Order: sequence, then C-alpha cells, then structure tokens
Amino acid sequence: YSVMFEKRYLASKLTATLMVAFAIALAAISGHSYMKMRKPDPGIDRVVPADGFEHRLLSEWFPALAGTPGDADVYVQEGEEPGGTMLLLGGTHANEPAGFMAAVVMLETAQVKRGRLIIAPFANPMARTHTFPQDAHPQTFGFETTNGTKRTFRFGARITNPVNEWPNPDIYIHPASGQTMAGIERSNLNRAHPGRADGGPTERLAYGYMELIKQEKVDLAIDTHEAAPEYPVVDALVAHENAMELAAMVSMELEFEGVPIRLEPSPKNLRGLNHREWGDNADVLALLMETCNASHGRFRGKTDEALVLTGEDKAYEKSLGLGRLFVPLESYDKRIEERVARHITTARLLADNLEYVRDGKGISIEGLPAYQDLADKGIGAFLSE
Repeated sequence: YSVMFEKRYLASKLTATLMVAFAIALAAISGHSYMKMRKPDPGIDRVVPADGFEHRLLSEWFPALAGTPGDADVYVQEGEEPGGTMLLLGGTHANEPAGFMAAVVMLETAQVKRGRLIIAPFANPMARTHTFPQDAHPQTFGFETTNGTKRTFRFGARITNPVNEWPNPDIYIHPASGQTMAGIERSNLNRAHPGRADGGPTERLAYGYMELIKQEKVDLAIDTHEAAPEYPVVDALVAHENAMELAAMVSMELEFEGVPIRLEPSPKNLRGLNHREWGDNADVLALLMETCNASHGRFRGKTDEALVLTGEDKAYEKSLGLGRLFVPLESYDKRIEERVARHITTARLLADNLEYVRDGKGISIEGLPAYQDLADKGIGAFLSE
C-alpha cells in the first residue's frame, strides 16, 4: 500500500510541476507579447504627412503632457486663404480602426486651400500599446500599397493601458459633472472630457485637447469612431445642439449621395463625451461619427485581421436573421474601405458646409479620395509608399 501511495504521490507531484512549468511558460509568452506592443516599432503606425503639414505635440497646448505617454502627435496645415479651423481626431478608441485610418488617409492626402486643418491621428497613444486579452484581437493589421509594400498599424484597446493608469476605482465620478460611471471609464478618453489639469493620465489627455480647441479657436471639431452592428447608434452622425444645423445639412447630402446615415443629438445626461463637453465648454461645433465595425462587437466569431478588414462574420449573419442588428448587413458593404470612405466623405462635407453656419469660416480641402474611389481601389492606394 505504501509503495502504491508513493507512486501516486510522485505522479501527482510530477503533474503539478508540469502544470506550473506550463503556466510559467504561458505567462512568459503572453507577457512578452504584451510588453512588445509598448515598444516603438519604426515599421508600425508610421505616417507620412502630405506636404504642408507641420508636426507638433499636444504638450504645446498643455505643457504638463511633455515627456509622458499621453503626449499625442498633432499635425497642422494652413491654407493660403484665411477661414475656419477644423480639428479631426482618430484613435480616441484604438480598437475602432476605421476611425484612425480615416485620419491617417486624410493626413497623407489633404491639401488645405482655405482655413486650417488639425489632425490627431492617434488621439490616445496610451490605448495603442495593449489589447484586451479576453477579446483576442489581433495586435496589428495592414494594407498593401500600389507598389506592393505593406503599411502596418496597431490594433489597440478602448481604454488607456493599465500600465499607464492603474488601478481604476470601483466607481468613476466625472469631475466636471459629478456623474457616476463604471470605474473602468476613468481610462476611457471619451468619458474624460473636458478633462482635468491635475487629474489622471486620461483626464490630462482630455484636458490637452480642450486647451487646443480653446487656444486655436477651433470652429469645427470631429471625432471618428466605430460601433458594433448590434449598437443602436451606428452609421451615425452625433451632434451637439450647437452643431445640429450643420449636421442636418450634411446628413441630407450623404443620403442624396446614397450613403444612409443616422442623425443623433448629443445626450445632455451622459457626461464626459467629447461632443457634449467640447460644445458646452468652447465656441466650437462638436460632432462624432460612428461606422459599423464587426470586430468591435460582442456577437462576433473568430477575431482576426480578416475580420478587421472585411467585416465578414457568420455569427453576425445569424444575428441578422434573428433581428438583433441595427444595420442591414445582407446589403451592406462591411469592408474597412467603405467605413473609412464614410468618415472622410462626412468630414469633407462638414468642412464644405461650415461657411453656411459660420460666415467667413469656410474650410476648403482638396486631394481627399472620393467615396467610390476608396471603396473601389482600397485604402492602400491612398497611403504613401
């Protein structure tokens, strides 16, 4: 009996040792993969601004950001003819790729003839250095340019990296309004506006953008986002009440061009959102755009680069049949090219129509790819080689 017991003991000990070794190896591999995203890579997220853009940092408007992971890149181009100033943010949520890819394409193609264009392509750089482990998102995705080279970009997360901001409280109290939210929202840039100079990293980042808007007297501020097909506010233009007239003009033009879009008012009882706080705290027309992103949703199946780029997913096809979605996926172009085209076309129309609501503040931008050209030729055709 003692010999049998000893054999079982040794077998259990060996099994336990192997399991511990496996857990350590798995943790080491995962940790290496996680930390790798925090290291700069010259082959990833590289942008090639069009002629005329000046590279600056957000710390120029809020010096406390200097030298911190939240000091975002900002690019400014001014036309020869005076006019209004437009700010476009991409990457507020780094897991919404069409948002920041629209900003990148605009940065690499725009030629401003009248007014000024300010672009922050990766608005929350701290959100680009990690992904949510539970979501199994790819870390990168890419596009082939016309000469065959590949441009690669990071797929990040909705919130600031916990390495930069941790721990989150059980309940987050929005400083400006006192509204309570889930604790994780403290790390969400689009719940932190208008920001706080002495707040956490994400609140300071939001404060930096508020200072940029005020100091540069921005007339039109746009934030580009994506939403899941099961989310009611999808393929939508969300506008602060001060910007509703402009948004209505643009939504009608989009419908006329065959691009259906929802027009949504900025909710007054949900604080921290940029279109709400920017419009309340500055003389700016603030809007947010949402396109449909299957890789962002909760009904999705396999989550890989193909899903990010194509939007094709059998689980969503089944969800459509069950009536769970807010977009007609059976007749809908789900590719990232179409989503980026929506963002760029909407931004261009907002700039084109600004003159009608703000006299003397018109903005004219040439060189941007047309909706159908982007949909037909792909994003790579409009990225620098």
